[in-house]
Amino acid sequence: MAVYTPVSAEALSDFLARYDVGDLVSAKGIAEGVENSNYLVETTRGRFILTLYEKRVREEDLPFFLALTDHLAAKRLPVPPAIRDRDGGAIQSLCGRPACLITFLPGVSLSTPTPAKARAAGVALGRMHAALADFAPRRANSMGVDSWAPLLARCGDGLEMIAPGLGRDLAAKLDAVLAAWPAPQALPEGAIHADLFPDNVLMLGDRVTGLIDFYFACTDIRAYDLAVMHSAWTFDARGARHDAAIGRALIEGYRSIVALSDAELAALPVLARGACLRFALSRAWDWLNTPADALVTRKDPLAYLRRYPHYARDDAFA
Repeated sequence: MAVYTPVSAEALSDFLARYDVGDLVSAKGIAEGVENSNYLVETTRGRFILTLYEKRVREEDLPFFLALTDHLAAKRLPVPPAIRDRDGGAIQSLCGRPACLITFLPGVSLSTPTPAKARAAGVALGRMHAALADFAPRRANSMGVDSWAPLLARCGDGLEMIAPGLGRDLAAKLDAVLAAWPAPQALPEGAIHADLFPDNVLMLGDRVTGLIDFYFACTDIRAYDLAVMHSAWTFDARGARHDAAIGRALIEGYRSIVALSDAELAALPVLARGACLRFALSRAWDWLNTPADALVTRKDPLAYLRRYPHYARDDAFA
């Protein structure tokens, strides 16, 4: 989450008047994340999340995201559906941006996962994949494997401002990953979250109370979703220290709900190396292009390159 677009109290009050949610009491910008502008909104009837869609989120993709969260919420997964206005609409316009008012879920996002919390999160991912088995809509992964080389090219010489030789390093690693990437339809596919970092999982104690921020959700390799989670949950913020116990708990939790084939298990290391490159590249782009006045937390792209060597080891998922 982040804030790129400021919203005045007057504009927000007019926006809320379209809904049966009461009157505005307060609104606070949320600085975590990098993709959209987000506010915690309190009204006389409760709390909500207001999201204004920026950057990579295309307005034409919003129906897919909202259909997916509605599908999961209908199956009683802890996923926040969008609030409908009095006319039944979910997608609005506010301050020149597409916007949605979203159900607030209790819980806090994690800063320091434990094995118990990781296992619960793995179970939640498995339940999400199982619940999406009958979800018909499809969306190509806008940040999938085919996007990485073009994104590297767009970053260009700016990568040298982040670290000397970064462009060459990323190019070499990308060539290796593309050569080893699974062929189309070689592994089971379906709707995935594609960004289930600890800050996108809300918990109370060791219980998952919310899965949020589905704005990279797409149709792709299911095991890639697990690889993304593994790369995000099992390292410290700098990507320097790996916790094998958290990794084992995460995968055990997932496998307690969804079976992994031998082919999926064998592919996990290259899928995780791909995840490292995907987030290194998108973070590099954001590092180079984030407006100076945005209320946003920039993420270190090098933290994901530090993870990459781990997934070249034979015991990467041991």
